[in-house]
Amino acid sequence: MNEVPKRLTAMQLDAPRQRLHEVARELPAPKGTDLLIEVAACGVCRTDLHIVDGDIHGSLPIVPGHEIVGWVTALGPQAEGFTIGERVGVPWLGGTDGSCFYCTHGLENLCDRPTFTGFTRDGGYATHVLADSRFCLPIPRVFDNVEAAPLLCAGLIGWRALKIAGGGKRVAFYGFGASAHILAQVAVWQGRNIFAFTRDGDRETQDFARSLGCTWAGGSSEAPPEELDAAIIFAPVGALVPTALRHVRKGGRVVCAGIHMSDIPGFPYEQLWGERSIASVANLTRVDGREFMEVAARVPVKTRTTEFPLNQANEALDALRSGAIEGAAVLVP
Repeated sequence: MNEVPKRLTAMQLDAPRQRLHEVARELPAPKGTDLLIEVAACGVCRTDLHIVDGDIHGSLPIVPGHEIVGWVTALGPQAEGFTIGERVGVPWLGGTDGSCFYCTHGLENLCDRPTFTGFTRDGGYATHVLADSRFCLPIPRVFDNVEAAPLLCAGLIGWRALKIAGGGKRVAFYGFGASAHILAQVAVWQGRNIFAFTRDGDRETQDFARSLGCTWAGGSSEAPPEELDAAIIFAPVGALVPTALRHVRKGGRVVCAGIHMSDIPGFPYEQLWGERSIASVANLTRVDGREFMEVAARVPVKTRTTEFPLNQANEALDALRSGAIEGAAVLVP
């Protein structure tokens, strides 16, 4: 951790479908339960792409980024759980009201009045960020800063999706990017057989999936070699829902793991019948975060990352949009 400067630099989005641009601001003093964090690394998530491309709409202007790893440099008067100089992770869920039906029933991920890092409050495409200490996570020592960053959303949302998919042994992953390459390692460690579906003809990604222990890898238009207990759809492609349903056994489940997806086309009821089900994943809870960090350290998960300097945030987003990133992109201030 370096001496705290008086100003921060950030990459800001002013309007949907515009390029991010660099801004400089006075360094804020943390208030209430907030921490001031010096950013060491920030993952570039597909949700960031949906924000930039206008697929989902929040407060603008905004500094994106919600897979943040950094060091605490200052504490608000009510901050809890961390000390100055400690390494900390900041995920997508930045705060909740704590009083709505969902918060009081163990479902804070569905809070009626949530705060989201990099969407409703400024995120980690910056040299420094403010974050609510109550929603931050400790980072296991086994991970360095860059490899830890994708765990804070790609890993966390994938972990919740895997939990919702159930305990079945044969699980398909549709889309093999940042989330899938992390969760494949966890699922294989759990003793599951993972079937990886990629873009048709993407042999390089299929080879990557097999190298992580996946039982089978092929194109999304192909049929798996055996019936599936569950399928998780990481790609934001609604047409994959009926495709996955065709390959899931009776009583099986298809889980949609993204915050945004293209429309799901109509399909015959016969494909759903047999007590098959479709579920979505929305955000995550702090319990999910603590569980996953512990499991990821035990595996231990190895993330595949491509580093970009902070001022190349647009280039990192372009690479993610085009499918040029294997694993995860990470910004390093």
